[in-house]
Amino acid sequence: MCKKCDGEKFYITTAIAYTSRKPHIGNSYEIVLSDAIARYKRMQGYDVFFCTGTDEHGQKIEDYAREAGVTPKEYVDKVAGEIKGVCDLLNTTYDHFIRTTDDYHEKAVQKIFKKLYDQGDIYKGEYSGLYCTPCESFWTESQLVDGKCPDCGREVKPAKEEAYFFRLSKYQKQLEDYIESNPDFIYPESRKKEMVNNFIKPGLQDLCVSRSSFKWGIPVDFDPKHVVYVWIDALSNYITALGYDCGENSDRYRKYWPADVHIIGKDILRFHTIYWPIMLMALGEPLPKQVFGHPWLLFGQDKMSKSRGNVIYADDLVKLIGVDAVRYYLLSEMPYASDGSITYETVFERYNSDLANTIGNLVNRTVAMNNKYFDGVIQNPDTEEILDFEIKTACTETVKKVENLLSTYRVADALDTILALAKRCNKYIDETMPWALAKDESKKSRLGTVLYNLLEGIRYIAILLSPFMPETSDKIMEQLNCDKKDYDSLCAFGELVPGVKVNKAVPLFNRLDSEKLLKEIYAEQEKKEKEETPVKIEGLAQIGIDDFAKVELRVAKIKECEPVKKSKKLLKLTVFDGEKDRTVASGISQYYKPDELVGKSIILVANLKPAKLCGVESQGMILAASHGDDVKVLFVDDSIPAGSSIS
Repeated sequence: MCKKCDGEKFYITTAIAYTSRKPHIGNSYEIVLSDAIARYKRMQGYDVFFCTGTDEHGQKIEDYAREAGVTPKEYVDKVAGEIKGVCDLLNTTYDHFIRTTDDYHEKAVQKIFKKLYDQGDIYKGEYSGLYCTPCESFWTESQLVDGKCPDCGREVKPAKEEAYFFRLSKYQKQLEDYIESNPDFIYPESRKKEMVNNFIKPGLQDLCVSRSSFKWGIPVDFDPKHVVYVWIDALSNYITALGYDCGENSDRYRKYWPADVHIIGKDILRFHTIYWPIMLMALGEPLPKQVFGHPWLLFGQDKMSKSRGNVIYADDLVKLIGVDAVRYYLLSEMPYASDGSITYETVFERYNSDLANTIGNLVNRTVAMNNKYFDGVIQNPDTEEILDFEIKTACTETVKKVENLLSTYRVADALDTILALAKRCNKYIDETMPWALAKDESKKSRLGTVLYNLLEGIRYIAILLSPFMPETSDKIMEQLNCDKKDYDSLCAFGELVPGVKVNKAVPLFNRLDSEKLLKEIYAEQEKKEKEETPVKIEGLAQIGIDDFAKVELRVAKIKECEPVKKSKKLLKLTVFDGEKDRTVASGISQYYKPDELVGKSIILVANLKPAKLCGVESQGMILAASHGDDVKVLFVDDSIPAGSSIS
């Protein structure tokens, strides 16, 4: 099972990250997951090519750049740098980082578009539908969920424009046949059923693949008022990164394509298992062998987003616990097919229990005992007992289990298996009691055997951990003073060389004072909350009637009310303003209970610029009167309908 492959190629990709904002820790999971798989495959002897990068075009980028007062290229350069910086911070070993603004990519995309047009797979038409700007997607009325975008839940707007379309419908039967004859193409199985039953079988609609309402994109070279839409632009990165050029392809493309696996989030599975394979079919190119749709990493039970104020960034977490501990948490906490969860509390708990107590303690006390009892020299194991056989079997069986699990990308289960081996080694210490053996000179040989088995077990753990926690693996091997790091050396127990002297025992993971760290984090969050809360300015400044006329006061009805978890002062109100629901954060929690406000009509400052208060985007302000330490909300007679103007 642990035999190396003889240079067989393995091409792995992540989805390319959209350059809208700095990535949070949930976004970082995918690059770490892919890196762990790539490292493991290299360790097995595969010739790995690992590609990641950034998706940099679209209306959303154009809008963000305008708001920031910079050009779109300046905007994406900054964010792409942040994304690449996070990849490097997390010690990922990508072989190529593609940007969709790279010249070679843009030229290849134009050729792809022209080829598909020339052969009749792309045609010109007009699109009329409901458009979601954040998702850059058109929808029909029937596809909306509660009148909003089915992907992100945001508002959609009617849009109509001339566009080019890709004939997905032409290839539906060919795609269905391919999926049926390649049962592992979409993985896990649950994701395949979702794609086939919900999207393919109901019938594929032709896809809009150009836009003319914005300019930040790759121009259609034969019709410059159009830019190539995200699907052809972004998805083709997997082949342009290798040097695909519509027939004039590079040696690297011929060597590595088709991809062995695309690692992507479950939310973009449709694009990668329908649009992308059909595009390749139309181009006459082989399809990727597998598309693996991983789940999301949630903050507690919520999806992570800046607007909710529940974002954790990789660099902040690295400062607290280190790179390898962050990698370990991301990879061990994410279930195979359901969403994972992250909070500071669970991160610290997992760090102390798994890393400090189990792995760190095992390495530290074993190396320390070998130094104490044998001046560091590894002994010859010459007194075998049944317990020794059990520990040897546990090591070799762990290698097989990890290999089987990683063949289907069950990374969290693989780490659990390695952790179980560390626990078994700790149990072996309790069973053999080296400290007791050391007291009896006649059992010196037995003591040497026990410590040899423990050190060899630790070597197994270090090598198996190397794809997931490479720095930790190196530190363990340094303490063992061992250069037997090859995967081949795990085929048989006993490769550790007797007579070599181990180095000093150095703690790998110092226990965290969780309570202290959490207090510091919450204090910092409260400080930010105060900085975000508008400061009351004393004194009275006169304004003219024109100034007052700028303020839009409107009657609104409170539909829902709840405390803001991260604040002692704020209540989160959902109010109906006569047209739509909006969220308002108000610092009145010490004066009112939520159920006292629900159903009440209040006065809303309706045109106040939105502000984020303790993670809640407040879309207005309610009027209240204050006298001394008391505050009273100004309620309106219930007979006045919501939306009524106040002047």
